[in-house]
Amino acid sequence: MQEAADTIIGRNSGLKEVFRTLMRVAPTESTVLVTGESGTGKELAVRFLHEQSKRKNGPLVPVNCGAIPRDLLESELFGHEKGAFTGAVSAHQGRFQAASHGTIFLDEIGELELPLQAKILRALQEQEIEPVGSRKPVSVDVRVVAATNRDLEQMVAQGLFREDLFYRLQVIPVHLPPLRERGSDILELARFFMHKFCARDKRPELALSDEVCDIFMRYAWPGNVRELQNYMERMAVLVEGDLLTPQDLPAKVLKAVAAKDGPDDTDDAGTADNADAASCAHNSTPAHMSSEGAGTAQGYVQPSLAVLEEKGLGLKAFLEDIEMSLIQEALKAENGSQQKAASRLGIKRTTLIEKMRRKGLL
Repeated sequence: MQEAADTIIGRNSGLKEVFRTLMRVAPTESTVLVTGESGTGKELAVRFLHEQSKRKNGPLVPVNCGAIPRDLLESELFGHEKGAFTGAVSAHQGRFQAASHGTIFLDEIGELELPLQAKILRALQEQEIEPVGSRKPVSVDVRVVAATNRDLEQMVAQGLFREDLFYRLQVIPVHLPPLRERGSDILELARFFMHKFCARDKRPELALSDEVCDIFMRYAWPGNVRELQNYMERMAVLVEGDLLTPQDLPAKVLKAVAAKDGPDDTDDAGTADNADAASCAHNSTPAHMSSEGAGTAQGYVQPSLAVLEEKGLGLKAFLEDIEMSLIQEALKAENGSQQKAASRLGIKRTTLIEKMRRKGLL
């Protein structure tokens, strides 16, 4: 299991609120239900919760309810007596007892069948379990934390999940946002994982080109943080040189971004080269325009080469200066709203966030 610190990388407000909640609830005995798509870091969030709790010196015992065969899951959870079923040649202690004075983590709890849900409810309410083949209840001292990527409320409505167990689990609900909603955290995590894997393999660290950063911000990341981590490890191993370019990315990522953007969505690629290309489209100065500041059909005054020379700037630096000014003006006009400012600038919010990060505005 990875260190819990991996999950708190980033500045996304939704993620910060998650960890504020976890810090508040950690010292208590309240049951916590962590929800979120697969790969968002639910297990790491649970480890963080355990490490901040009064039970941190006790064990954290994970149980993947979807990975253990259903006919064995009850025995894994509650244990069994010798001879309880064919093959039970000796008594077996279950995960609840193994987690004594610590935390038991019921991952993918939405996969439990209804009869087993009733026994989990009893363990929560009475703090006691009944091993398979025994009629004598056993007291347990554990904190229960559960997680799922399924909609338990919908499952309750469909009769697939006990309503009483749902409300007993959801004393403290915590929802982890998907990676695609975490803005510039995507790049922060990408750089973190790249540094981690390059250091592990003792190779020079790969930098992310502007084009790669833009693609990462556009990609939907259906596998969330886990998918990003896997890609970073793959590229840290396979890519030569010191710069990650679009040609190094998996075809799946490039195709998904191309399909999402469509042929007309080319206005916010997020690099200075795009700005250069845009300026070239309006570079010709009509004969009646002065060279001090050439007007255009669009109604704005275009700076001349003399302006660049006077300011002592190269073309790229000059265009970046203009871009910074327009971004600041749009943010001020929209009272700091990134969504509205991006709309005014004709770019996507994710592109604006990355530009702001590169320019030190975040």
